Amino acid sequence: MSKPLSPFTKQQLIPQEERLEILKSKSALFIGIPKETAFQEKRVCLTPDAVSAIVSNGHRVLMESGAGKGANFSDKDYSEAGAEITKDAAKVYACPMVLKIEPPTLDQIKLINPQAILISALQLKTQSKKYFEALAAKRITALAFEFIKDDDGAYPAVKSLSEIAGTSSVLIAAELLSNVNDGNGLMFGNISGVPPIEVVILGAGTVGEFAARSALGLGANVKIFDNSITKLRTIQTHLGRALFTSTIQPKNLLKALKRCDVVIGAVRGKDRSPIIVTETMVESMKSGSVIIDVSIDMGGCIETSEVTTHKSPTFIKHGVIHYCVPNIPARFSRTASISISNMFTPYILKIADDGGLENSLRFDRGLKNGLYFYHGILTNKSVGEWFDLKHSDINLLIF
Repeated sequence: MSKPLSPFTKQQLIPQEERLEILKSKSALFIGIPKETAFQEKRVCLTPDAVSAIVSNGHRVLMESGAGKGANFSDKDYSEAGAEITKDAAKVYACPMVLKIEPPTLDQIKLINPQAILISALQLKTQSKKYFEALAAKRITALAFEFIKDDDGAYPAVKSLSEIAGTSSVLIAAELLSNVNDGNGLMFGNISGVPPIEVVILGAGTVGEFAARSALGLGANVKIFDNSITKLRTIQTHLGRALFTSTIQPKNLLKALKRCDVVIGAVRGKDRSPIIVTETMVESMKSGSVIIDVSIDMGGCIETSEVTTHKSPTFIKHGVIHYCVPNIPARFSRTASISISNMFTPYILKIADDGGLENSLRFDRGLKNGLYFYHGILTNKSVGEWFDLKHSDINLLIF
């Protein structure tokens, strides 16, 4: 009788040594922070305090001269915090890790070294196919900070900027209502015997919540419209008080618009914001009233809205003052920079502690969500479908 064939070779049956996972030691990072060149972009992604924390942990930060000027941080502030300053932008882009607010231009991508790590915004709606092809050619690993999730599944960068946009929309409205800006001469603030200002907020998300919080704090009457009952219930809970909330019904909305002094549009859609307020509705509003369309970066939720700039932020249509600047947080560049820096710093220190970005991506699902390029391979499905580019699942590339 012949012996049964064994599925194993003699070598495989000999006891093998046990293989244990050895965690990688801390890695030292070399971070480049270039000066922002995008139109009206004054923010910087790390404050001097953040640079000090990163440098004291054994990392290097190379900054382009004047990178913090728009947010009123001087080169001296950064050099005292431990950063190296250079006037040569090419040197900054040559760093192994590049940190930016705005996505780099095609010319700037040419300066980035192959296999480098890029962390910036992606701003999908403003990108072209060439941008992704340029990143792929350099085999760059790229993270979009607006897609990074925290432990609760929220988007910390989007949330913090939405908080600034919501609060500032009320401050801007207060400015525009004053006589200095040819407004109606009305003041926020619950003055005894004077009827309070009426504010209509469209959208009960983070922008709507912080706009409502600021308006209520200044003594205004606030009416919030949203088609999600859950969001309306949540906003009342967060604000800790009962206030006027309604689903978006034309009759109720028109009635509120006729009486209000300020409208804040904060409704977002998947591809573009839906039009909530028609031109006819705007015509029925009081002369001298104010519209702040925060969702203008996604097309705007008010039919009469047109994109404006920080230099020339308003226009008047049907007697109503319109403020439609897409990048409201850049108006308060120092606050916005501190907010973004607070988000960036823990991630940078964590990446270093984990022994590099690859290890961090293995263990941090929220950080992995922000990844859209991995060594030149597109890993974001929505980007791939949007631009008709081949994409791969990141879970098949990182084990």
